[in-house]
Amino acid sequence: MLMGEYNYTIDDKGRLNFPAKFREKMGTAFVVTRWLDDCLVAFPETEWQRITDILRSKSMVKTRDIQRFLFAAAQEVAPDKQGRILLEPALRSHAGLQKEVTVIGVGSYAEIWDTAAWQKKQASLSGADIEAAMEELDF
Repeated sequence: MLMGEYNYTIDDKGRLNFPAKFREKMGTAFVVTRWLDDCLVAFPETEWQRITDILRSKSMVKTRDIQRFLFAAAQEVAPDKQGRILLEPALRSHAGLQKEVTVIGVGSYAEIWDTAAWQKKQASLSGADIEAAMEELDF
């Protein structure tokens, strides 16, 4: 289970130190792609395969935009000896990643946010919003 929030800086070459606590659960290589809310998502290979299987089991006509969104920008990354991953310019651009980055655990995957955008997202969530969402899910 991926949990927690970690703050890092992207270096001039576009490398991000990926949280050590996440690396073991993510495996030796994992997939990073565009995600909702203008952030990036990092999926362990098993979770990426599960998503791929779900999309393949549905009508291609109905899933084509989702497939385009996820697969066109997807890249497989493998942390180097220092635990850094290289984020391609198109991915950094999608998420507005300049320097300060926050990586958060979201259970079976991680999200990579521009730190200011993450802080704004958190501030926009009210207790009432969370309560309503939990109620909707019969939580």
